Amino acid sequence: MSVSAPRGLASSGQKLITEILHPLSAAEEPDVSSSHVNVTSPWHFVFFQQEPGLSNGTPVEMSNPAPVSQLLNRLQLDGDLEADPQDPIETRDLFVTVDDPKKHVSTMETYITYRVSTKTTRIEFNLPDYCVRRRYQDFDWLRTKLEDSQPTHIIPPLPEKFVMKGVVDRFSEDFVETRMKALDKFLKRVADHPVLSFNPHFHDFLTAKDLNKRHGLALLTKVGESVRHVAGGYKLRPRPAEFCAMGEYLETFSQKLGTLDRIAQRILKEQSEYLTELREYGAVYSSWAGSEEQLQRPLEGVAGSITTCCGAMEDISENMSQDFLPILREYVLYIESMKNVLRKRDQSQAEFEGRLEAAVLHKQEDQTPIPVEVERCQDKLECFNADLKADWERWQRNKRQDFKQLLTSMADKNINYYEKCQAAWESLITVLQDKQTEDKGSETN
Repeated sequence: MSVSAPRGLASSGQKLITEILHPLSAAEEPDVSSSHVNVTSPWHFVFFQQEPGLSNGTPVEMSNPAPVSQLLNRLQLDGDLEADPQDPIETRDLFVTVDDPKKHVSTMETYITYRVSTKTTRIEFNLPDYCVRRRYQDFDWLRTKLEDSQPTHIIPPLPEKFVMKGVVDRFSEDFVETRMKALDKFLKRVADHPVLSFNPHFHDFLTAKDLNKRHGLALLTKVGESVRHVAGGYKLRPRPAEFCAMGEYLETFSQKLGTLDRIAQRILKEQSEYLTELREYGAVYSSWAGSEEQLQRPLEGVAGSITTCCGAMEDISENMSQDFLPILREYVLYIESMKNVLRKRDQSQAEFEGRLEAAVLHKQEDQTPIPVEVERCQDKLECFNADLKADWERWQRNKRQDFKQLLTSMADKNINYYEKCQAAWESLITVLQDKQTEDKGSETN
């Protein structure tokens, strides 16, 4: 089985960051023109050169940094999102589906596996179709590998391992169905990513019959480990404006999602209580109809209308618990993942600034040139910035699309609910009118 070559910290091909704040930006700036950091060093191309097959190898110009108010306004639902020229569906060459959950019971443990089906035309795969079974811990292994080997990218979140609001039994049909949808979305997001989809661990996850979690490429050293040795006591300068705006946006968005989640949970609980009482309410009319011959048809009509309303209420509650709430929760987890990448970017900035400050001090003392480690740290930071901005734009597009579908579905479900209830009670009016006509005819006779 052929496995694609490791791409390390492959870049997403965005504009380089030139406005980096560092110790040389002080008012009395020394002349370091002779030791200017070369951004076209060989180390730079380790991060920025794309191998054949990556769909985003061409640099793309980014817009100017936007304030947080403009970032918040991006949540508005654009009408032409489906026709986004930056992500044409016809160019996709990797399709992944998660379905068919199965329960496995053994003497040691009980667990659920899911079928992962893959269709592809990529040359990295020996076959055009694959079908393997994976359990949750396999998905968790994959995400950990992606996070360790691609630290400059935003890794999509997984659903929580055990706790899911409103669900107690993790083997219940509703829980398994909700988790399956979340796992399917996780793999689809990875498969659609122009860098993560080429990760060797992702290839192994999709193709290996027996996934050996100890197998794979050596993990890259985490950014934070080197920072502690290089920039121990260094005070980090502020983030560039665009990354500050990202952090502020994530904080505001997280608060809004948290409020929506709490209110939705309360609504769902109230709907459940209302549904219980509504069923008892309808049962009273059915019982009454059995002992009231003259009012049997009207009373049965009321009971039938209430039963119809109960069914409509069940549908709208199911939609909220299985579609609305999981999406809110996914984006709460997504925000945590993005904050983690921002922190790693800050660590990379601290490493670069710490090494640069040390190099400037040595240059002032003995006129030594800027060491190559500083060039590499700058390239590393620029790669981090480029990948993060590319993933941010991709996340914004996905978010707008997801919330457009979510709110449209919510509107349709509510319209359908009220239409069913209205039709049920209108049918009762016809029954009452017929009964009134029948009673008048009986009085006349």
